[in-house]
Parts: sequence; C-alpha cells; structure tokens
Amino acid sequence: MASWLNRMSGKTRYMVCRVMIHLAGDEIAPLLGLLNEKGREAINAEGDLQVLGEGLVEICQNLLQMNLYWFSVSNEGDVLWKEEDAGNYVTELFTDSAQRYLSEPNYGRPVGENEPFSIPITHNLVVMITIAATGESSALETSLGDRDVLEDALKAIINLHYQGRLEAIQVQFSPAQFGDELTNDQLLLNFPELVPL
Repeated sequence: MASWLNRMSGKTRYMVCRVMIHLAGDEIAPLLGLLNEKGREAINAEGDLQVLGEGLVEICQNLLQMNLYWFSVSNEGDVLWKEEDAGNYVTELFTDSAQRYLSEPNYGRPVGENEPFSIPITHNLVVMITIAATGESSALETSLGDRDVLEDALKAIINLHYQGRLEAIQVQFSPAQFGDELTNDQLLLNFPELVPL
C-alpha cells in the first residue's frame, strides 16, 4: 500500500542503511583478500554502479558462505524522500566507517625490502556495507541481531543489485590489509555498537 501511495504522490522513497558484520576465527583471512581485490576493482571502475554492484554481490555471497564465523552484528539506517538527503546520509555513514580503526586500505603502497615475508593474521574482521536503494526492503529495515535475519538481509542486498535499485554502494573493512590486526580491545573501542549473535 505504501509503495502505491508513493507512486501516486510522485515521491521516491530512498532506504539508506549500514550493516556491520564482525567475523572471528582463524579462517577469515581469505575474505580480507577478496575485500581488497573488490576494492581495487571499485577504484578502477571509477564509480560504475554495475561494477560496484557485482563486487558487492560477490562479497555478500562470501559472507553467506562464512556464516560459521559471524560473531556479532550491527545495523542502522533511515528512510528519506529526497535524493540529496539520501546522498548526505550515505556520506555521513561512509565518513563514520572510514574513521574506524584501520578501515582504509593503502592500495598504492609498495612493499618494502625489509618487510617480513610472513605477516600476522588477524582473528577479527569487521565488514561495513553501506547502501542506498529506492523503494522498500523489509529484510534490511529491521534489527539484524539474529543469524537467520542477517542471512535474509545479505540476500536482500544481492537482490537489490539484480533489481537495479541500488543508488549508492560503499564497502569498508577493518583491518584494511594483511599484516594489520584488529585486537579484541580495539574491536570494543572502535565498534561498540556490535551485538553478539
């Protein structure tokens, strides 16, 4: 009924949300590699939403496959009726995510001669997905504090891409690169809103 009223009034409904998923365990390192690969592809795509969406689908599919390592989650969002307001909120969430501990990869940094060959592997990884989409998505417009609900939310993000409804996509992660470690203390300090699953 609400979407019918929206069409009648000529207003576009924008749903903006951020989902944070904390994965914990020895087997999460391959996901960090995928996130960095998709990050480089996103930079090369220069904002092409189709390319960004395909990368987001692959990230969500990998997160779904790694559900044994989901440890905690957080989500927030809002519904807005003006594209400018939705864009401002996406920017606000992006900026907040970027200020989290070690959430900015350095893709251009060359590897130094004196850097060790073996690097420590983090046992914590937080993936932050921020999207804006047109219309409604009940799977994302609810608390995600349950494994089944979180699974439905990730599938909903995938569907939003295939439906062509995504207007903005941002993926950030902490730590941002191999060799960096997100300790339990840093996790509590920089991601206090995470709720155990």
